[in-house]
This record gives sequence, C-alpha cells and structure tokens, in this order.
Amino acid sequence: MSLLGSIVSKILNPFGSSEAKASESSAKPSEAQAQPSSGGGSAPASTPTSSGTSSGGQVDVEAVLNDLAAKNSQKLNWRSSIVDLMKLLDLDSSLHARQQLADELHYTGDKNDSASMNIWLHKQVIKKLEENGGKVPADLKD
Repeated sequence: MSLLGSIVSKILNPFGSSEAKASESSAKPSEAQAQPSSGGGSAPASTPTSSGTSSGGQVDVEAVLNDLAAKNSQKLNWRSSIVDLMKLLDLDSSLHARQQLADELHYTGDKNDSASMNIWLHKQVIKKLEENGGKVPADLKD
C-alpha cells in the first residue's frame, strides 16, 4: 500500500477493512438479539461511533486524530505538522518517507527544502482525507 493510502486508511478506516467491521459487529450477537425488532434498522441512523464515524459514512478526522493523540505518550501537533501526523499514525516520518509521500502526491518543489515540502504535504494530506470522505475542520482547509 502506498504511504498516502496508509495514512488515509488509518484515519478513515481505523478498524481495518469492512470485513473487520463486520466481524466486530457480529462478535456481539447478544446485543443485536436482545433488541426487539421494530420493523426498521437495529440502530439509529445518525449515531456516531467512538471512532468519529456516522452511518452516513463520513469520518470526523479531527475526532479520530484527537482520540489517537490522547492515547499517545508524546505530545504531537498533528494539526500543523506532517511529521507529527505520521508519528501519530505509527508511520515512518523520516525525510526519505516524506520524500516518497511527496512523489506520490506529485510534489514539484525542491524535496531538499523539507520545511516547504512538509507544509505542502500536510495541506495535501488533509485535502486527500476530505476528498476520500473525511470531515475536515474548516481551520485545516486551504
């Protein structure tokens, strides 16, 4: 999987594939069986889950990342730092890894100017999260 794919997947699908979600929900049959059938779905349509998702499919990127940050022993500034964002997701945040990410995202600037590249990468990753169905806070958009 590409580096961008790993980032998007870890944020927008934090529990793994849809198979993992299905097995997670089927692992609790007593809860589903205990609820009486009311002619409709077994759960309210817009109830957010602990991961910041709603049944509409849009993932609250800020909620997911804040949750990960709260569980992390390091104080990471994912809101403005691509390095911290990658660390929060347990991904390689080395210069080489960021240069690979820049290649994936078709960065045309100088990859040796890591400060400029990092700012651009962070903006692009946030944009890609939104394009892939993530709910991104207004203050993180361009």
